[in-house]
Amino acid sequence: MNTALELNNKKVINAWALFDWANSAYALVITTAIFPAYFIGVTDPIIHIGGFQTSNSSLYAYSISLAYIIIAIASPALSGIADSSGRKKLFLKFFTSIGATACILLFFFKGMGELYIGAGAFILATIGFAGGLVFYNSYLPEIASEDQYDKVSAKGFAFGYIGSVLLLLINLTIILKPELFGITDKSLPARIAFVMVGMWWIGFAQITFKYLPKDKRHATEKGFISKGFREIAKVWRELQSQPNIKKFLLAFFFYSAGVQTVLYMASTFAQKELKFPTSELILIIIILQIVAIGGAYLFAKISSIKGNKFSLKIMLFLWILICIGAYAIQSKLEFYFVAVAVGTVMGGIQSLSRSTYSKLLPEDLHDTASYFSFYDVLEKSAIVIGTFSFGFIENLTGGMRNSVLALTIFFITGLILITRVKMKHVRLFAS
Repeated sequence: MNTALELNNKKVINAWALFDWANSAYALVITTAIFPAYFIGVTDPIIHIGGFQTSNSSLYAYSISLAYIIIAIASPALSGIADSSGRKKLFLKFFTSIGATACILLFFFKGMGELYIGAGAFILATIGFAGGLVFYNSYLPEIASEDQYDKVSAKGFAFGYIGSVLLLLINLTIILKPELFGITDKSLPARIAFVMVGMWWIGFAQITFKYLPKDKRHATEKGFISKGFREIAKVWRELQSQPNIKKFLLAFFFYSAGVQTVLYMASTFAQKELKFPTSELILIIIILQIVAIGGAYLFAKISSIKGNKFSLKIMLFLWILICIGAYAIQSKLEFYFVAVAVGTVMGGIQSLSRSTYSKLLPEDLHDTASYFSFYDVLEKSAIVIGTFSFGFIENLTGGMRNSVLALTIFFITGLILITRVKMKHVRLFAS
């Protein structure tokens, strides 16, 4: 098959970007806007599990850590299975189904009596979301030429922000005006939102599945389950002779620990430290998402003029200021300013990280899935470290502000490391 003919096909690229539209509903509604506040609201401040005692917000952070530990361990094996059988799209469908179904199951989480349902379904939804991303991201070099990576990657994130905000607005209407829908149960609007996320996710993903390149199915090889781990080890060995990629990935690991933890824990911080009600928190997050659309394109534009490295350095510096500011804020108004700042750099750093990595890969590299699997495992491991550190520091010190301040360490380390990446020389390391 002549894959060159498929590059930069508008219909295929739009379908690929639409998957961001579909699964970003989980990222916004479940992990950011509604579920964190709902979880804190329906659970006890201090939770006892066996002989272990923790705050409900720390338990939420630990749930994220557990989900990403599972998927970080499993994804190399799954990638090996997918690569060996040529069924990349099949696994994208598999994880989408798991994630969407788990979101729907959250409807049955009403309080402490269903804590295991709530935590378990949330963990499964997170696994479904994270597990599909390695397969989704690995399509980028297959559908776009290198000069279009930044633009196509930014388009995916922009689609995600627009779609998720649209669904959140619908959810907000039900939450603010439940009487219009004959709802009297206070917990029902949020639980309906969880069901809507699952339906939105699985529904719009069908368009992506229709237009992405078909799987090239073939007989599985012997030892296919361990193939993914061998591929990860192979990528690591190859990185020893590709110092630029290695430096970038190390920087990416540290700043991703900070970025992802902020995105996962911002809502719980706002509710517990600043007493934001769910309705007001949703409005802030909608503003944040709208700002993020412009931020993704802004830094893509800056990157086209000054380069990816320059853009990443600016964004990491801003992330450091955001964490320091969040530690010091005392009012809701100040949180609004911090939220706008987060929105500005949130989309840009994720989009440019993905496209920068694509640019750093060797020109003659055919096995992009293995390299993106390595990238994905690294990001998931970073989330484990970041969220666990956040929860542990809160339990240790009794306050989330200390956890936020500690995140600056991740961003400072990432900034120092990214300055050592030499973008103009990346092709010298092609294998």
